[in-house]
Amino acid sequence: MRSLLTVSLLAGCSPIAAMAQEAVQVTPPAAQSGTEDDDEDQLQSGVDASGDIVVVANRIKGEIQVAQQPIAVFDEEEIAAYGVTSISDLLDAISPQTGSGRGRGDGRPVILLNGARISSFRELRSIPPEAIRRLQVLPEEVALRFGYPPNQRVVNIILKDKFQSKQASGEFNYPTRGGYSDAELEASTFRVDGQRRTTIETKVTNTSILTEAERKVIQQAGTLPTVAGDPNPADFRSLAASSRVVTLGGTSAMGLGKDGIGGSLTVNGAYTRTDTKSLSGLDIATLTAPDGSPVVRSFPDPLRTRVASDAFQAGLGYNKPLGSWNLTGTLDTSYTEATTKVDRRRNLTAAQLAGLPLSGALPDLADPGFDTARSKDLSASSLITLAGNLFKMPAGQVATTVRAGFDYSRSVNADTRNALGSVKLTRGDASAGVNLALPLTSKRENVLGALGDWTLNLSGGVNHLSDFGTLKDWSAGLTWSPTSKLNFQASYIVNEAAPSLSQLGAPQVLTLNVPVYDFARGDNALVTVISGGNRDLVAERQRDVKLAMNWQLPFLERSNFVIEYFRNRSTDVTQSFPLLTPAIEAAFPGRVIRDASGALISIDRRPVTFDQIASSRMRWGLTFGGKLGGSDAARGEGGDRRGGAGGRGGTMGMLGQALRGPEGKDGPPPPPPPANAKAGEAGRNGPGADPAGPPRGEPGGGPRGGPDGPGGPGGPGGPGGFGGRGGRWNLAVFHVWRFTDTVRVAPGSAELNQLDGNAITAGGVPRHAIEFEGGVFKNGYGLRLKGDWNAPARVVGSGLPGGSDLRFGSVLNLDLRMFVNLGQQESLVEKVPFFKNARLSFTVDNLLDQRQRVTDQNGNVPLAYQAAFRDPQGRVIGLDFRKMF
Repeated sequence: MRSLLTVSLLAGCSPIAAMAQEAVQVTPPAAQSGTEDDDEDQLQSGVDASGDIVVVANRIKGEIQVAQQPIAVFDEEEIAAYGVTSISDLLDAISPQTGSGRGRGDGRPVILLNGARISSFRELRSIPPEAIRRLQVLPEEVALRFGYPPNQRVVNIILKDKFQSKQASGEFNYPTRGGYSDAELEASTFRVDGQRRTTIETKVTNTSILTEAERKVIQQAGTLPTVAGDPNPADFRSLAASSRVVTLGGTSAMGLGKDGIGGSLTVNGAYTRTDTKSLSGLDIATLTAPDGSPVVRSFPDPLRTRVASDAFQAGLGYNKPLGSWNLTGTLDTSYTEATTKVDRRRNLTAAQLAGLPLSGALPDLADPGFDTARSKDLSASSLITLAGNLFKMPAGQVATTVRAGFDYSRSVNADTRNALGSVKLTRGDASAGVNLALPLTSKRENVLGALGDWTLNLSGGVNHLSDFGTLKDWSAGLTWSPTSKLNFQASYIVNEAAPSLSQLGAPQVLTLNVPVYDFARGDNALVTVISGGNRDLVAERQRDVKLAMNWQLPFLERSNFVIEYFRNRSTDVTQSFPLLTPAIEAAFPGRVIRDASGALISIDRRPVTFDQIASSRMRWGLTFGGKLGGSDAARGEGGDRRGGAGGRGGTMGMLGQALRGPEGKDGPPPPPPPANAKAGEAGRNGPGADPAGPPRGEPGGGPRGGPDGPGGPGGPGGPGGFGGRGGRWNLAVFHVWRFTDTVRVAPGSAELNQLDGNAITAGGVPRHAIEFEGGVFKNGYGLRLKGDWNAPARVVGSGLPGGSDLRFGSVLNLDLRMFVNLGQQESLVEKVPFFKNARLSFTVDNLLDQRQRVTDQNGNVPLAYQAAFRDPQGRVIGLDFRKMF
């Protein structure tokens, strides 16, 4: 949407620079798309009939214009400062900004491309960041505009109109403690030219195995052989499995009809082969010596688990404007076949044990073979949305999104460890819903403008599950913008959720010799664990409140303050069987079996239903950023033609150009833009336009092609390097403060306060957590630091003799990334031209080599909570080389 901003020229004022900083608000020029004829973010300036200066800036096509302000916006220079290889890596780098504090869903953001939905993240994951023109991060409420629930933030990626590149990269990682390594090779090609977009990618990842012996894990008493020469089980028990993953994928997008009048179509597909191997130790036999002392022998054959899976994925996307409305349809499908082979343990009879020697080599015994589990999983997810303006209110148009979808899941499992044979689970999920954004007041429309801009958001939906029944959801929210830089939100969200397909119907499986910490006795035990589904689970009802403020601070270039309050209430909550604390054992006595001495023998870990879970917390954060030095006036390799990205320097530059005139000299301003141009732009992108859709009269669903002049459209730009010779810095810090977190297991039972140690999770619940990321980038050299910190937490024991509390210490994790864009080192490129458009990166994950320390009330570390179990890798250093062609 164009911004029309006027600056009154008042005689006798202080210098024009000071006046501009106080009175001028100009939409900053967007990043160049790599084409010379792109005019979407050009500025027009002039003087209107009253003598005021008018600066007109077009918004970038594909930007989302909604009542809620963006949490963050990244331009080309800021993205280049991260020094990452793909969009997937970029989203990981900015996770503090994209993460949601809602506490619902998986926390991953909704991904949009050029303001439109995509069928799957596969479409974008390998696209080079150099192809991005701008990236927006928006709050959870915006997800409703695109048919998603409001429990994820929204990331809108706007690509350049024309760009092409081929790239290859290699990465090698190795922990400073040794033990294993992983390597990754990746190659891809990408091309975008208007609505045409093509991606082809291939990736291979290899990870070696890491064993308990390589981390010096202390073994449980009675499991180590007492005979010299017998193998140590720790050498054959893995902390991290070995794996090999091969991925092939591709995406093709195109416009339909002349100039894309028929809409746009996207097709994508991928194949992934995964092979993993893990070790579960050795068979152990405990014999009795003539003097009655125990003799522990270990057999040499390791117990292995091998998993091989093949995954086939495909997706379709269609986008078409229908007048002032926009139709989007997506389909995503996945089919996975997996085979798991688990070596059987030797079940030695008393006669066999009696025949084993107390020393020397053990005899060869018959191989007990292995069990096999096979699974075939099919899923398909479809969604159609129609977005536009339903009718006009005095304060503006009512933006409306109508959605309808159908999801299908089928799982077929067979396991030789149970006698059920093949188990088939299916679920169909038909859904429909609507979202309305009703403007109540408007400064632009002069409707109670003194109150600012108020918008009421209403949504409702229904889901019918073939195996469970009907679920409903609705939400209501208010958005208030007293100024263009300050935004308040309040939302109330009601939702019903069904247990997953596997939680309801997975077959029962028994797993032997699983290590478990017994809080009641304060020791470790090897127990039999029962897993599977529970048909008695019921629907969960969620009632959530969110209050938020988003303030673009009046200092620095990219400064923002966000504060959010969340209150979640859930009843009839389906949970995996929680940590076996004394309180949980008392609530579910039938799930735990002990022998006559009180030793733990078996745990039934099938899902359970909690009566209520309630929590409240605050998440707040600050983001800052700015320039370091200048940038190239003209775009060379990695240069950037544009000025400041919304900073005051950029504003003053535009104002100065308006005052100097077209030749750059001081003089009368140029004539104003035609009146019909303003009116037409306001009609297309003003309050009457769908803020979540494309401008009227322009096809949606893909980037706009270059304008067709007499010579025809230009070709796609090349890789374009890795950023200008100027620099950038940024810092983002977010803090979570949990006020309450309680669980009521059954109606009428006492509440368990997780913050006070009555936790249902293995690590307890810390009251405070911090995550941050930041860095500097200048002249091709970059330094990035990302980290998170969790406060200490505790889990209370039984309070009986032998029982013990556990304390989970605070832990600070820092990840360091240093990189150099070799192509910007001119002397190096002159000597070795191959380094043009190349980057070398050095990474250190867990820079401080910190691993959480868990202690009992005596300060001792329980065997089940050794540091190697909490974080097997420790500090990992890596080297990454990437070349663009």
